[in-house]
Amino acid sequence: MLECVIIGGGIHGTYLTQRLLQDTALGREDLLIVDPHDRLLASFRQKARACEMDALRSTFVHHVGTEPFGLESFAEARDREDELLPTPGYPRRPSLSLFLDYADAVIDGNDLESLHRRAAVESIHRDGEAFALELADADGRVTESLETRACVLAIGHGGRYRRPSWAAGVEGIDHVWDDGFDPDAPAPETLVVGGGITAAQLATCLADREDVTMLSRRPLETATVEADPRWINWNHIERHLHRHPPGSQARYETIREARNDATIPEPLFDRLETAMDEESLRVRHGDVRSARRVDGRTRLALADGGCCSADRVVLATGFAPVFSHPFVDRVADALGLERGFRGMPVLSDETLAWRRTDGETSRLFASGALTAGTVGPLAGNIAGARRAADRLNPGVESVVDSTRLTP
Repeated sequence: MLECVIIGGGIHGTYLTQRLLQDTALGREDLLIVDPHDRLLASFRQKARACEMDALRSTFVHHVGTEPFGLESFAEARDREDELLPTPGYPRRPSLSLFLDYADAVIDGNDLESLHRRAAVESIHRDGEAFALELADADGRVTESLETRACVLAIGHGGRYRRPSWAAGVEGIDHVWDDGFDPDAPAPETLVVGGGITAAQLATCLADREDVTMLSRRPLETATVEADPRWINWNHIERHLHRHPPGSQARYETIREARNDATIPEPLFDRLETAMDEESLRVRHGDVRSARRVDGRTRLALADGGCCSADRVVLATGFAPVFSHPFVDRVADALGLERGFRGMPVLSDETLAWRRTDGETSRLFASGALTAGTVGPLAGNIAGARRAADRLNPGVESVVDSTRLTP
């Protein structure tokens, strides 16, 4: 039997595994990362490529290694300090290439791939004092069952993206993160729908080689980071978030108001304006009423009576809510876990253990966007992985110790 299984091999799962090995008595034989992709961080890499990301929004101290200045030292040792990019009023940001090269060095240096089981978790059930996990292959066939004393949900949004109802069934419309979308595929003219960082990143890159229109529902807004950096600190989180009941609407609204969603960092906004000045990129505002394919082009009718068309339309409209992810629903139902406002997991503020409907804390822990109600508006970001580990690790170790001591 394993002591702890981490579901998800993204930034959170990769970071948490290292922290569990460093901060607790768990050994490599006790841990397993379960993720269906062929390598750790695969989903992040694919999304970065799809929107042609060239630099991170996060600062250089936020990365997948456990040494705070590990990425900076990595850059200095390889004479790559020029890839730590200036950010007015904030610490420098790493280029995507530097970030991923350092991530690979961390993964290889800690041999984390040897702890990676390539499979999808189909279900989780209680089995006495343990959890039974059913694993499925790429075709969805259950091929294996694992037993573990504790489990950590470190999942992302699971390939579920926001798709406006008007886009349903219309040819020529892709989401930027669809597996089949290729930003390098030639298209004379592209329409990018969205007003945030992903839409701006994709639009400016495509504008270097084709005509691009960016369609935003509202005027574009800038923000350097996703939320006020004070939300990294537990004191601030406890004072402004934990004063409300776990799972409450008040916590949900506090998170929503604190996040700078649908905003663009100023350096990227400057590039956007440059492309507009060079007339390789146009920005329009308006709500889409309907879409249809006409003579090989996709035509969007706007609510104000206007319209726009292009050879292809790419949605950069964000993620579907992780609280309502079907896998999360199945796990919560099977284990009798408590949900709050809009399906928010009700977690222990001290350990991130998910509370059961009978009031007891379970041995299922969470990290990432699922923990926004406890970790705050930066929960799904790299900084959120560090904050989650601060409280999750002692909780996992306590569970493992208590079950090991049970006769």
